[in-house]
Parts: sequence; C-alpha cells; structure tokens
Amino acid sequence: MNVQFAVQDDRVYVLEVNPRASRTVPFVSKATGRPLAKIAAKVMAGKTLDELGIDDAKVPAHVSVKESVFPFSKFPGVDTILGPEMRSTGEVMGIAGTFARAFGKALLASGHRLPRSGRAFISVKDDDKPAACVVARRLVALGFTIAATSGTAKALERAQIRAEVLNKVAEGSPHVVDAVRSRGVVLVVNTTQGAKEVRDSYSLRRQTLLANIPYFTTMSAALAVVQTLEEGSDSEVRSLQEWHGSA
Repeated sequence: MNVQFAVQDDRVYVLEVNPRASRTVPFVSKATGRPLAKIAAKVMAGKTLDELGIDDAKVPAHVSVKESVFPFSKFPGVDTILGPEMRSTGEVMGIAGTFARAFGKALLASGHRLPRSGRAFISVKDDDKPAACVVARRLVALGFTIAATSGTAKALERAQIRAEVLNKVAEGSPHVVDAVRSRGVVLVVNTTQGAKEVRDSYSLRRQTLLANIPYFTTMSAALAVVQTLEEGSDSEVRSLQEWHGSA
C-alpha cells in the first residue's frame, strides 16, 4: 500500500492510503536490485519467502535519489509552491557512489543543471538564517558571490559573509525579480513563512521558473546542492545490472 503522511507541530496526519505503490515499488526495485512486484506476485500465489530464497536485503553500496518532475512551465501563471496534492508528472532517478553525486544526477535528469559560479540569491525566514549562513559561506568558498534581501543580508553580515542587498518586489525596482529576469542570478534559495510572504514571493518563484534557474525552497535541499557542488559532477553511466553486479 501507499501511505501519504503530513507532519505538523509534532503531530502526524494520514492524508491517504492506497492499495498500490505504483511509483515506489519500481524505484525501490531498481535501487536494491530486487524485483519486488515479481516476488509479491509469487507470494500471493502461495509461495513463501523461504521457498523463493529471499532473505534480508543487503544494503547497496551505492545511493539512489528520486526527483519529481513538474510541468509548471507549461501552465501560464501557475505557482510552483507545493502542497499535499499530486502535481508531478513523473520522476527520475540518480544513482552514484555518494548521496551528493546521486542528487546531482537526479537534478540533471529532471532538467536542472547546477551552475559552477555566478551570483546566488538567498532570502530565508528567520528560523533558517543560521543554516543560510552555512550555505552562503560554502558557496563563497566555491567561487560564488551572494545577494540577499535586507533581513537575510544582515544575518550574513553578522556571520562575516559579504552579501549584496537586493530589494524585494514590494520595495521597488531594481529588485530581485529584475535580477532574475536579466540573468543576474544563477541560483535561488528562498524559504517563506506565513500566507503574506508566500503571496509576496510568487513573482520570484514564477520568474525563476521561466528563466530555468535552479530554485530551492528548503534548507535541506540547499545544503544538498552545496554538497553536490563541492563533490563535483558524476558523468558515469552504468546499467542497473552493473550497479548490482549481475549480468
């Protein structure tokens, strides 16, 4: 079965339970090298796991990352912010020896090529400012320059990280959307809190989408991106049989 959970304020909510796992089973099968659907069908037909020779699964030496693909660019005016409803039209998979490189492969397969230099824009809610300082410092070490809204820039300044201040859209031009539109920004990290901030940042999300600029809305994703940039790209292409050591 496929269960979808939501967690808010330490409470766990069940959104839906479906008697299927149409996307999860193929992904886990490819990640582990085990044909789970075939095994399950034989068990339902009366076979036991012992009869099938199925024992505890070995932990793969590689890492597999699944990335959703969204069709936002095909629908004018649609906001890219996510909610509990299904919006993805497909998924891609990246496999590599480390999480960072597998994550980079998954991003590339979903149509997002990470920049190697340029100006990164960071604007985050107060709770995320400590993590944003970590992200910004590591980006600077990689050769990026940093731009931020005034509140985030002050937090970066206190951490002794230089950042150019860009206006929010409501503060007037030249603002961050102008910078995105003119390709003056190559990477965006933006987290919001509250309905007003979500509404105010809509134009930034939309213009970033149209410009095909990598855009990350959680600090965990931003930290993963930095780790991917630090480790470098992995262009190795191997079949699933090669990853799992079978012909």
